Amino acid sequence: MLVGALPQMLPLAVSDARLITSALAGFAVIIILITWLKLNPFLALTIGALGVGLAAGLAPTDAVDSFAKGFGSTMGSVGVLIGLGAMFGKLLADSGGADQIVDTLVDRASPRMLPWTMALVGAVIGLPMFFEIGLVLLMPVIILVARRSGLPLMKIAIPTLAGLSAMHGLVPPHPGPLVAISTLGANLGLTLAFGVIVAIPTVIVAGPLFSGLAAKWAPVPVPDMFVTREDEGEDPAAGPRPSFPAALLCVLLPVILMMAKALTDVIAPDAEGGIKGLLDFVGTPTIALLLAVVVGILVLGAGGKMNRKAIAESLESSLPPIAGILLIVGAGGAFKQVLIDTGIGDVISRFVTGSGISVLLLGWVVAVLVRVATGSATVATVTAAGIMTPVAATLPAPEVALLVLAIGSGSVFLSHVNDAGFWLVKQYLGTDIPQTFKTWTMLECLISVCGLVGVLLLNLVV
Repeated sequence: MLVGALPQMLPLAVSDARLITSALAGFAVIIILITWLKLNPFLALTIGALGVGLAAGLAPTDAVDSFAKGFGSTMGSVGVLIGLGAMFGKLLADSGGADQIVDTLVDRASPRMLPWTMALVGAVIGLPMFFEIGLVLLMPVIILVARRSGLPLMKIAIPTLAGLSAMHGLVPPHPGPLVAISTLGANLGLTLAFGVIVAIPTVIVAGPLFSGLAAKWAPVPVPDMFVTREDEGEDPAAGPRPSFPAALLCVLLPVILMMAKALTDVIAPDAEGGIKGLLDFVGTPTIALLLAVVVGILVLGAGGKMNRKAIAESLESSLPPIAGILLIVGAGGAFKQVLIDTGIGDVISRFVTGSGISVLLLGWVVAVLVRVATGSATVATVTAAGIMTPVAATLPAPEVALLVLAIGSGSVFLSHVNDAGFWLVKQYLGTDIPQTFKTWTMLECLISVCGLVGVLLLNLVV
């Protein structure tokens, strides 16, 4: 109860300058510990998070409680999804299902078109899904496509990540846009239509076009993960593997379940029980991914002629390689929670309220500031939408829809060390801190700025 009350109490006891200075110092300490002292990111994030809490005025026990709350919350959501996704990805690789999907993509798309194909794949998968789920589902495909095609890893990864992230920030039914739509009273259909219009050029710029530069800035090798029989030199025709439709169905199953839940939430938001109740259950991220693993055991295991021992070994061997990823992502979530509990979001809200800039630009700026300070796109969206609610009541419907998109664009800006997604991408792709800033962080900035430009241009014609 005490931790939950901190955001309301701290602004009265701690100066705004102290909060901002503490946060900036915390960012600097974490980066120095990792890049100069070569400290493990988990340890650096833990030290940085607790240090920021204490410097900002939290009592020692409250700082520890806030860290534990953030770590536990992240592990209970993202951590579970990473674990299930790793199991599914390893099973997809060991059964030959990943080979089947990758060979089909590589055979039917020229090397020049592969980045565009992967951007489309990322956008489709990302439409109904949280970014983290889409990432763990597609990571085996990203790595295998890069390995088989011979293209630089970033030429494949960046377009896929652009599709996932742009959909997450701009297009309902993701939680952020839906919260903003509800808070601001925007029209869902209009926001969805505008979101797709803005997302398409945004994905193109931040994905296939930017991937060439990213490949030059971060020429990292393809990670030694999801190694398949074909990668080990075996003849792909020598062993059985699932058919392309079966493998694709397993990958798309959580997408279908979550999309079905999202559609029913839009069509019948107040309905209870029956089909709606069932879809609400199976369409939640954890259950959808769990069902994908179960179906994968049956379908992929049968298609790859895997016996019970082989399936058990595949699932068991999937978890040790991600232990470090889980700890780092959890610590990133803990750092974010400490920043939120210090009340820095309230400082930013007071700072921007009453400024004279345009409504759409103001919504974007508020979301950017909260995102950079707290590392949470959802917190940025909720805070910005709350601040802009009185203004939105005076706007016409098209401009309210565009305000939702401006806030969504700002909510993905400048992912850095206080964002669990930053560490998730870094660990999966094997980049160092500077390379992650030059690729993933730059990608998020491009999505944010291109989204804002698209919103402002649409505002001129609607």
